[in-house]
Amino acid sequence: MRTVLAYAAMLGLTFVFGLLIILATLVGITPQPNGFLEGLPRVWTRVVLRAAGCRLRLHNYDVVDRASTHVYVSNHVSWFDVFALASVLPRFRFVAKKELKKLPIFGKAAGAVAAIYIDRQNRKAAFEGYTAAAQDIRGGVNVAVYPEGTRGHSYALRPFKKGPFVLAIAAQVPVIPVVVFGTRAVQPKGSFRVRAGDVDITFLEPIPTEGMTYDDRDRLMRMTWERMAGEMERAHGVISGAMETLQAES
Repeated sequence: MRTVLAYAAMLGLTFVFGLLIILATLVGITPQPNGFLEGLPRVWTRVVLRAAGCRLRLHNYDVVDRASTHVYVSNHVSWFDVFALASVLPRFRFVAKKELKKLPIFGKAAGAVAAIYIDRQNRKAAFEGYTAAAQDIRGGVNVAVYPEGTRGHSYALRPFKKGPFVLAIAAQVPVIPVVVFGTRAVQPKGSFRVRAGDVDITFLEPIPTEGMTYDDRDRLMRMTWERMAGEMERAHGVISGAMETLQAES
């Protein structure tokens, strides 16, 4: 039953909200701070979470400063990571793979209000996408990104891509590491079934980037990985392995 309710909410609201967003953009309506269009993704994800029986528990949420912009860096093991984080972030865009842009209705609508599409197979195009994301940040929009690149089969952190940290440095905004736990029980990678469950979202202390340059990208990446791995082990008993695994190139 949970699976049926969750997919009915996903598909039904994608169709209704997606068409509404597309029509609004066609007549020249653009997303505005605290406006109707910017609020639709949050409503969409909260309804999906409720239909799935997914209960959120927020930890250290006070670090989410609505008056400032940040790059939120999270682990990724389930599509419900996206729903959970999108339901609580202020003014956001998610960095997403360009393949999602091809999805009917969803791709165009998400690109208008909630997504920044990145070509992960083309290094130059990917960095151009991150440059555009930096401009959005300067315009007052938070960016959320999954630096592991794709969903994993376990909570142990995998190597990070460097692009998100280049983005944070280019925008000169803090990185807020985020640890999401519990979404694998709701829907793990490769599974169609959805189960009710509790999801913990822990926001760690911001890592400043002011004064950092492109040459600091590795250091920022490692600082973020270490804090997230430490929290994953402390709070959930998950060991992510040695830092030597952090050799991935963006």
